[in-house]
Amino acid sequence: MRRDIELIGKTLRLRPYRTDDSTEIFEASVESFREVGKFLPWCHPGYTIEESAAWIKSCGESWDNGTACEFAIFDSGNGRYLGGCGLNHINDTDKIANLGYWVRTSATGRGKATESALLLARFAFNDLKLNRVEIVAAVENLKSQRVAEKTGAKREGVLRNRISINGTPHDAVVFSLIPADLTIV
Repeated sequence: MRRDIELIGKTLRLRPYRTDDSTEIFEASVESFREVGKFLPWCHPGYTIEESAAWIKSCGESWDNGTACEFAIFDSGNGRYLGGCGLNHINDTDKIANLGYWVRTSATGRGKATESALLLARFAFNDLKLNRVEIVAAVENLKSQRVAEKTGAKREGVLRNRISINGTPHDAVVFSLIPADLTIV
């Protein structure tokens, strides 16, 4: 898959991660570990810039082998790094993927995750030719579920022990988007 892509929205710009994004990821993670870390264990109080660099390296490898497409989210007005979103667990046989997102604490509540998810879903359907994307959120993660609802994703149900957070299984709500859903949003 090519990595010279930019997805442009009304207030956001998404692009694949680059090596020089380490500091911005680190700063956003340190700012946000109390909120984000509840559901994304990689974001923890001891998070290091080396972990940011390792993440970026793994993103490149995932792009190259076609298993994930991870994007950095930037404010299109001031260029500030706001968080990340991506398609992972890409299944080329069934043409499906998981869609995930996170936004730094100081930028939440402004529709940034929703706009990112919609841009990414359009990329999934138009560029990758996927038939379905799933958004999987812990039942306790009401904010992520609200974002899924705002994208127009359909709630399909609760799957028992669907995700693991810090080694503990959690039930998760599964939402889906298919190409036809984006014509109404």
